[in-house]
Amino acid sequence: MKPPLNPAALRDLALHYAARFATTGARLEAYLARKLKERGVAEDDDGRSVPIDIPALVARLVELGYVDDDAYARARARDLGARGYGGRRVEQVLRFAGVDEGLRQAHAPGEAASRRAAALMAQKKRLGPWSTVRAESDDPLARRKAHDKAVAAMLRAGHDYALVKFILGAASAEDIEQWLDEAADQEEADRW
Repeated sequence: MKPPLNPAALRDLALHYAARFATTGARLEAYLARKLKERGVAEDDDGRSVPIDIPALVARLVELGYVDDDAYARARARDLGARGYGGRRVEQVLRFAGVDEGLRQAHAPGEAASRRAAALMAQKKRLGPWSTVRAESDDPLARRKAHDKAVAAMLRAGHDYALVKFILGAASAEDIEQWLDEAADQEEADRW
């Protein structure tokens, strides 16, 4: 059994955790509270337990730059988008990690990024114009079931229904490429 924690040992645990994992202040605080609950608080020489201020410890690590919610949110949003997940999923993951609403909104994918992620997910899962069911099946019921499963998969991945509808209704991958280019051009024009 591991010994109870004193302030120095808890600080060391916090530093070790922050060095190993990209994390947020809220996640680090939850981790430290769990460790404190598991191991207990050490007593000093007089037999009294020393109170440990976890929020102050986390605030100090944030101040020193060891924990950065903004960097975490930026990296996590970028990684999820690159894996084909949509804006709702990105927001959900960041909220679960304890990222505040302002940062979640700041790192929400724009229209072009949302379209790219949706197209990537459809391509990876062989949906829409990349589907093999569409070409193979003459049965309308089988096509309808495949379409409903595709819609459900895309919605679970966090994509907006309008994006899903366009991708699944697209006749070819070239139509989707043009659609992606339009969004990228519009974002570029909006920057100017």
